[in-house]
Amino acid sequence: MPDMPFIKNNPSHDPKAMHIEAKGLRALSALIKEHNLAIHTPDIKDVNSQQLVLERIPNQVASKEQWQLLGDQLARLHQVPQKTFGYPYDNYIGLNPQKNGLSDDWGDFFYHQRLMFQCQGVQQDAVQADIQQQLKKLQRPLIDWLNGQAIQPALLHGDLWSGNVLFSDNKVWLIDPAVYWGDAEADIAMTELFGGFPKVFYQAYHQQLPPTPEYDLKKICYNLYHYLNHYNLFGHGYLAACRSHLNQLTSALT
Repeated sequence: MPDMPFIKNNPSHDPKAMHIEAKGLRALSALIKEHNLAIHTPDIKDVNSQQLVLERIPNQVASKEQWQLLGDQLARLHQVPQKTFGYPYDNYIGLNPQKNGLSDDWGDFFYHQRLMFQCQGVQQDAVQADIQQQLKKLQRPLIDWLNGQAIQPALLHGDLWSGNVLFSDNKVWLIDPAVYWGDAEADIAMTELFGGFPKVFYQAYHQQLPPTPEYDLKKICYNLYHYLNHYNLFGHGYLAACRSHLNQLTSALT
């Protein structure tokens, strides 16, 4: 008897949302297959406005070797050079829209399409005004600093936390992507957002791609985007982290 598929119901009001998620999975899958990488995405059985039907993955607790494999293979994925920053179409980061578009300017893209776009989604007027004021103060130094990192665009998973990695038998799977082309360290920064991945993951990854000298500050910048998104999705509990990350960036760059 064939395994029952996994059915993900559309959690949004956008009839294109499941098609967009499927396109992200296909983009990851195509690059993985092109470069013969040992990570996987679930097969897409069907997609429509209401549902995404996927191969079911019998998730299990990961072994040390599987975490090492993920680190090594993700680094290899991140080493495949892309032509530009951004992405040809908008998608989602969780339930919130993720604004993309194409850009040859990483700093400008991240500032406007990530940080300012999330700021514009803040519902509380006073909080939005405060965050916007700080971001405007940061605009030029942040953009110039990010562009000074000589970043090569990579295809990012975009929402790389532990809940979006599955393990079965000897395989490693990526699910629920929010793909775009950007700095590979944006993916690594997000892995550290909620306690981090096991140490062996980072050791394997950094054997292929050592951390840049500015990684600690880049992590603060890149995870500010996710904290703003979580604040917009889940509320007040994430506001302190947003303010802390903003203040650290402001202190470092102005």
